[in-house]
Amino acid sequence: MKELNLPQYSFKISVVDETEMIFDPIRKKYVKLTEEEWVRQNFIQYIVQEGKYAAGLIGVEVAFPFNRMKRRIDILIHNRMGDPVMIIECKAPGVNIDDKVFDQIVNYNMEYKVPYIVVTNGIVHYVCKVDHENKKWEFLNIIPLYEDLQ
Repeated sequence: MKELNLPQYSFKISVVDETEMIFDPIRKKYVKLTEEEWVRQNFIQYIVQEGKYAAGLIGVEVAFPFNRMKRRIDILIHNRMGDPVMIIECKAPGVNIDDKVFDQIVNYNMEYKVPYIVVTNGIVHYVCKVDHENKKWEFLNIIPLYEDLQ
C-alpha cells in the first residue's frame, strides 16, 4: 500500500481467498484491504495513538439514513457523554479532496451537527471547526487532541 502522510503503524494483515484483509480493531474483524481502508485504518491509529482518542468512543462505517438512502460515515467520534463530536471522511490516496468531497461531509453533518469535520486521503488532511449557531466554519491547522473536543 501507498505510504501516507501519517506515522507508520503495525497492522494485522492476512490473505483470504486471494484477497488481502486488514484487522479493524474498532469493528473487531478483518475487512477487505482497499486503498480507502488503508487510509481509514492508519487514520484510526493516528487519532488513537497521537490524539489520545478513546477507541471505545469511535464508530467506523456508521450507517444512517440520508434522503431516503442509507449512507455510511467513515469514522464518527463521540464524547464521553455519547454525543457525536467529529465526522471523519476518508478517501483513497489518489482521490483529490475537492468541493464534491466537502459537500458530502457537510451533507452528512446536517444529520449530526458535530463541531468538527475532517477529510483525509492519507496524504492531505483538512479539519474544520463548525459553528452551527452562526452558520460559519473555519479551517484549523491541526487535528485537535481528544481532550480538546469536549
